[in-house]
Amino acid sequence: ELIKMQGKVGGTLEDTTLIKGIVLDKDFSHPQMPKEVKDAKMCILTCPFEPPKPKTKHKLDIKSAEAYRKLYEAEQKYFTDMVQKVKDSGANMVICQWGFDDEANHLLLQNNLPAVRWVGGVEIELLAIATGGRIVPRFEDLSEEKLGKAGKVKEIAFGTTRDRMLVVEDCHNTRAVTVLVRGGNKMIVEEGKRSLHDAMCVTRNLIRDNRVVYGGGSAEIACSIAVADHADEVGGIQQYALRAFADALDDIPMALAENSGMQPIAMLSTVKARQIKEENPHLGIDAMASQQADMKQERVFETLIGKQQQMQLATQLVKMVLKIDDVISPAGFQ
Repeated sequence: ELIKMQGKVGGTLEDTTLIKGIVLDKDFSHPQMPKEVKDAKMCILTCPFEPPKPKTKHKLDIKSAEAYRKLYEAEQKYFTDMVQKVKDSGANMVICQWGFDDEANHLLLQNNLPAVRWVGGVEIELLAIATGGRIVPRFEDLSEEKLGKAGKVKEIAFGTTRDRMLVVEDCHNTRAVTVLVRGGNKMIVEEGKRSLHDAMCVTRNLIRDNRVVYGGGSAEIACSIAVADHADEVGGIQQYALRAFADALDDIPMALAENSGMQPIAMLSTVKARQIKEENPHLGIDAMASQQADMKQERVFETLIGKQQQMQLATQLVKMVLKIDDVISPAGFQ
């Protein structure tokens, strides 16, 4: 929850950076607002900066200039009261989930309150966790205790384009970090985010259980040999199920060999024969063609918990399919 990945098109993958704080894909609501706020005390609002609107259909007839002036003054008072409540709470920055019109934007600028609008719900929650603030649904509930605190909030620009982002650094919760992924186009950025997510999941699995198995299909081949040997000791029809399970385990190293441009059947047979002959369960498919099939020496490994989950889920799926006696085709009802 405290690690967020934010993508931005532009630059190269090498420009990807780790920011100790939160990155928002937003900019300040007015171009004349300061681009950097130090010792920020931000109020995080989920209520709009606008006068209340009736829920039902309504019509307002203005028959004189005096009535229009009173309406204008009443609207101004709403805005002034809202801004004053923010100032009274001690806030020097406003984060709003909704938008606000030019009148409220101008008042915020005059009162030296940098503001950010249209911040999404997920980003609002992450910002509240990181800064130690509370999400406030009404202006009447604003108080100093509910303000989020950050050492610095700055707006960064990317090259000569108008793309800008906000960086919230030195947060109250120092464990909140953001990875800003850059790339030449959207596809590369999304691929980089997926790769980083996979790497973090592997790290999480290692923290939960630090046991590992060696990769390159060596674990599957060793399991296949063990299951096939056990099948020889089992009588009856059960041994056919065990042999089928052993054959299914061979599909993973065969796919790895095929994707590496090798002869899958020949490579699998060679590695399996070597495992039996040398009694070395670390031998696998050498995808880098370095003539070294020992995955322990190549330092290729994966988490045990991940491998267990893969095999358990695949087995459960097959069991569910085998429980189905017949499949009803939609064509039978036409």
